[in-house]
Amino acid sequence: MNSAVNGKRPLTAYACLLVASLCIASQSRAEDGYELWLRYKPIGTRQLEASRESTTEIVAGTPSPTLTAAVSELTRGLFGLLGASPAIAPTVTKDRSILIGTPRSLPIIRQLEVKWDQLGAEGYVVRSLTYEGHPTILIAANSDIGVLYGTFSFLRLLQTGQSLQNIQVLSAPRVRYRILDHWDNLGRSVERGYAGESIWDWHKLPDYIDPRYIDYARACASVGINGTVPNNVNASSVSLTSPYLGKLAALANVFRPYGIRVYLTAKFSAPIEIGGLQTADPLNPSVQDWWRRKADEIYGLIPDFGGFLVKANSEGEPGPQDYGRTHADGANMLADALAAHGGIVMWRAFVYRAGGDDRAKQGFEDFKRLDGSFRDNVTIQVKNGPIDFQPREPFHPLFGAMPKTSTMLEVQLTKEYLGFATHLVFLGPLIEEVLRTDTYAAGPGSTVAKVVDGSLFPHRITGIAGVANVGSDRNWTGSHFDQANWYGFGRLAWDASLSSRAIAEEWVRMTFSNDPAFVGRVVAMMMGSREAAVNYMTPLGLTHQMSRSHYGPAPWSTGGPEAGWTSTYFARADEKGIGFDRTVTGSNAVAQYAPQVAAEFSSLKRTPERLLLWFHHVPWDYRMRSGNTLWDELVMHYTHGVQSVSDMRQTWSSLQGAIDSERFEQVSSFLAIQEKEAKWWRDASIAYFQTRSHRLLPSGFEPTEHDLSYYEALCFPYVPGARPEASSLCKK
Repeated sequence: MNSAVNGKRPLTAYACLLVASLCIASQSRAEDGYELWLRYKPIGTRQLEASRESTTEIVAGTPSPTLTAAVSELTRGLFGLLGASPAIAPTVTKDRSILIGTPRSLPIIRQLEVKWDQLGAEGYVVRSLTYEGHPTILIAANSDIGVLYGTFSFLRLLQTGQSLQNIQVLSAPRVRYRILDHWDNLGRSVERGYAGESIWDWHKLPDYIDPRYIDYARACASVGINGTVPNNVNASSVSLTSPYLGKLAALANVFRPYGIRVYLTAKFSAPIEIGGLQTADPLNPSVQDWWRRKADEIYGLIPDFGGFLVKANSEGEPGPQDYGRTHADGANMLADALAAHGGIVMWRAFVYRAGGDDRAKQGFEDFKRLDGSFRDNVTIQVKNGPIDFQPREPFHPLFGAMPKTSTMLEVQLTKEYLGFATHLVFLGPLIEEVLRTDTYAAGPGSTVAKVVDGSLFPHRITGIAGVANVGSDRNWTGSHFDQANWYGFGRLAWDASLSSRAIAEEWVRMTFSNDPAFVGRVVAMMMGSREAAVNYMTPLGLTHQMSRSHYGPAPWSTGGPEAGWTSTYFARADEKGIGFDRTVTGSNAVAQYAPQVAAEFSSLKRTPERLLLWFHHVPWDYRMRSGNTLWDELVMHYTHGVQSVSDMRQTWSSLQGAIDSERFEQVSSFLAIQEKEAKWWRDASIAYFQTRSHRLLPSGFEPTEHDLSYYEALCFPYVPGARPEASSLCKK
């Protein structure tokens, strides 16, 4: 049966051969990490022999830009994995075939039994079946973008060594908006970026399209990411000017076939800075009209523009409170401007101001009272914890506290507080931890995941955003293992029920090797890496003990323009003990949580020890569940963190020869850096806190390498990703 519809021809073998030639050139390059998890290297002999026969031809639906991308990716992947290019056929003629399309683009699949209603707009089915007597693989969806997602899913099965017999995959995303936020500036610097310059070369856009943009889109689509915000949350109004909107439109054209919409961070003061107005008051009719006209201009260039991300009245950024208005006033003004075009507003809840008894409370205080005041095309973008992407925080109390308002989760992939690119820290466990935490907002089982995906409180906007770790480095993320955080974010944003361990195993198999011994050891490294970092940086609920440049330890940090930027503000270490009292005897931040959660966090005995010092000021001699004193336990955690990194180094060294030397050597070098810096963290922290505790180290534990004055004198103002003011932080 011919798959052509309305006289249009199916995809030709020429497209297949073109992609195959590109794949040959790609494979001749060194293993530098550029190909990410889409390497498509030859698979094992047994699977190779079985798979060659099952992929002899592709029967594709009527071409569209997205379906063309899907067939090209399938051809590219099969050529790399199996060593032979499949033919493109108008109908099933071979013993083995792949049917790929939608019921509309490939009518022959209408007769197949598929639960189309469960797929939605982006879901897909991948199945092995018999069609007209021939063993066949079906990759189908209700939309072409679903077909593309299904194609990547099928290739993932091949890459990870899965059997192609009895495939039964039906998958659909749990949240609608799965977005990468890039903190990239127009001059190509990246705030909190550790992978080189920005990948966006605005100077050359729109006339030159870097092929890297296409590969970025492929990588995002392969894990289900469907949106990108290319400019910094600390935005420049220039991004909204006509020349730069034309540049953004060029990116949108590249991303569209891969299902990725572009968004913009909108600077609230843009009507003044580029609009010639005297005010940015959201209730001013001239301001409202300016934003409506700006929205019309954007959609005239980018019909599927996603909308605005906004950081307002936070860290000096302008916002509606400058005019005595609320966050709802500001968000609703922008929402009204976008509403006619179907756009959304992602309004960040990361706000805090000078003063107050507890910085952790301020986001809740500003937004909780506004629940129900926002338009239905507004979502409040909430960080996973109430401070700022720390190695470990409790979940943000706003999750579940605003049942009448959409809230989306924001996590950070770029590891601003987790050792930058040189520390191996897999963030899958961190994201999984917050998604599975029970808020008790509507009784037991009210997890953050259910808040975010709309199953607890229904909202038409559901979403997860990740602060991107992508840059211009050849390996994209600054280190090979940081690629796993990009990959893991996408997989968990698609389906929060996935386990981070399973995701890590997928990534290792696709990125390095399917050898079981290699996979087992490396997955174990990854799964323990986040806890190791927590231990050598901020154990037992400590938080924000970093230097002002966010590189290295500085538990002694004090002073400066904001108390809430200093380490001493959070640790509150004195002769009596350590930790921030957030119970009723302190800031009472526990009251912002549901009663069941508040009762747990209020109790010194019931609070999980991993969060103990977040909620309690604890005496140094307090007996922990292990029987050790708090002081001894603190020292033990710091030391265990260093030992964990040492163990990772030994594990990795034992794998020499299992992968290419280029990637192996870089990982080895970075693990050496991590071990050195973990020891620095351990020694500097113990040296400082010992001046407060006046306790000896527990028996058998090594003293610090240097005294406190040595560590206090260290200063590194020019670390990558730091804000410009960081260069003035060192003492003269």
